[in-house]
Amino acid sequence: MSISGQNLSVVIVTLRSEKVVDRCIKSINKNLPIIVVENSDNLKFKNYLETNYKNVKCILAKNNLGTGAGYNIGIKSSKTDYVYVINPDITLESNALDEIFLASERMNDFSILSPICSDINFPNYGITKSKNNYEEKNLPFKVDYVDGFSILLNKKKFKNNIYFDEDFFMYLENNDLCRRVINDGGSIFILPKAKINHLGAGAVDPKFSREIELSRNWHWMWSTFNYNKKYKGF
Repeated sequence: MSISGQNLSVVIVTLRSEKVVDRCIKSINKNLPIIVVENSDNLKFKNYLETNYKNVKCILAKNNLGTGAGYNIGIKSSKTDYVYVINPDITLESNALDEIFLASERMNDFSILSPICSDINFPNYGITKSKNNYEEKNLPFKVDYVDGFSILLNKKKFKNNIYFDEDFFMYLENNDLCRRVINDGGSIFILPKAKINHLGAGAVDPKFSREIELSRNWHWMWSTFNYNKKYKGF
């Protein structure tokens, strides 16, 4: 189940992300196909990306469909077996993709994997069992979930092309996806040798910070309710 530059696409979902998306794209191998799903009708943004980056295709969602729905559009538009979905405020360290390719050669089976966040104070995964110092040994280790800003999917492991639950507009769509993977007997791995940098809440132009903060607060409450309703009932 080896990943290579020939069977991997990158999907980035954006919304007013002009300030950060260039850094993200420039940190990715220019030979990899990148699909940007812009959750608006910003034709100027689409033209800018497709003019300046020959490996980028930008899809305009017309309206803000949410994170999970945006990812689904990009994943289903991809033509590769593996898709790496990331936030626009992510940058990959120079050897991250090479480490992903190398690690996949030694892995028998996985549904999801992710590089590790370079900031050790903000791990991008959750785990209930001891990881036996795998992180310190630079060995891939199983986790219960990975954060939504960095998820590499093995598309063959998802039946009927069902990926993100679009009932989650923003927040917890990654927890739901990972929980379904684990419930279906799949596996999720973190790759300590592959590192990414995350700006954290930096995906949207700061001039919209007030509007975005209100939206985030509302959607966090709704997603928390929706997640608990889905798995615990009313």
